[in-house]
Amino acid sequence: MSVKLHQVIDLIEELAAPHLAAEWDNVGLQLGDINQTIEKLLVALDLNYDVLEEAIAADIDLIVTHHPFIFKGISNINFATPQGKIIKKAIKEDISIYVAHTNYDIASNGLNDLLAKQVGVSNLQPLKVTASENLKKIAVFVPETAIAEVREALADAGAGHIGDYSHCTFQQSGIGTFKPLEGTNPYLGTKGEVNQVKEYKLETIVLESQLNKTIDKMIKAHPYEEVAYDIYPLAKEGPTVGLGRIGHLKESISLGEYAQLVKEELDLEQIKVVGTLNSKVKKVALCSGSGADLIQTAISKGADLLVTGDIKYHQAQMAEEANLNLIDGGHYGTEKIMKEGLAEYFKEEVAANNMEVKVIESNINTNPFQVI
Repeated sequence: MSVKLHQVIDLIEELAAPHLAAEWDNVGLQLGDINQTIEKLLVALDLNYDVLEEAIAADIDLIVTHHPFIFKGISNINFATPQGKIIKKAIKEDISIYVAHTNYDIASNGLNDLLAKQVGVSNLQPLKVTASENLKKIAVFVPETAIAEVREALADAGAGHIGDYSHCTFQQSGIGTFKPLEGTNPYLGTKGEVNQVKEYKLETIVLESQLNKTIDKMIKAHPYEEVAYDIYPLAKEGPTVGLGRIGHLKESISLGEYAQLVKEELDLEQIKVVGTLNSKVKKVALCSGSGADLIQTAISKGADLLVTGDIKYHQAQMAEEANLNLIDGGHYGTEKIMKEGLAEYFKEEVAANNMEVKVIESNINTNPFQVI
């Protein structure tokens, strides 16, 4: 079946909801028509002219990047500028551009979780909490014969999680009444008559960011033509989200050994290290891209080490004086893994939703720095 851009955007925003983004950020659809048909999409860290040429050669309809192509408002489009050339060419080739930046950094299973997994850090918490997820309660009325199927659909969509428990629901029996009118095809009951049917009110909770996906799956699993359900806001806050992650290695390791592991796992030509190489590290903070602003946060949370990029000279000195070890893998070096991570997410989701969309990772190295 043909897939529209807005359907692909829904997949992205189920993972990286736009409301998670920092206030100064610019995320979302930056160029394109939400009703455009998408057959091929390209995942890239950045959008430059080489990436655009790569997309044109592969007959791409949509480029999804991490770094915003348009960061601040633009008052004019000059086709002689690098940005203007890309805009002109993308429009001519009918290529849309979508950005998932700090919302993808912050999101559960987003870039910082990918980075943590890559370098062996587990038992994760946000390094700097920025918000709490809103919770909603879904109450749906289900015939007795369909309780198991609807409950499982809700759980598969991510609803019903409380702490370390899944499939958390509550059901209460009652009598539902309805009168099928002309043109209906009722699952139960007789047309033209008021029917009474034994039903169950099935309740569960869901993150607001997963609400639409959960409702869609619930309706698909429900046998009724018209599904009756209610959505309630909850005063209780959901799990916290935020910048970076902090967690633990499986066992203590020397800074020198761990620095070598980070270098190998992220496939980096070089890294910069602050600290005594034979000192032991176990509690590790990390932040993809530029996370030097989180040095003080990492110190206050008792981290042995912060892994990030773009650390400045005086920031390194401050960390050293506070006995916080640092590994600087570079901005590009700590974020390039998003191409594989986001591409794999898309491949799984388009397959699960029977979407005919080919997903490609960009092969262009957009790192402006060279090591000589």
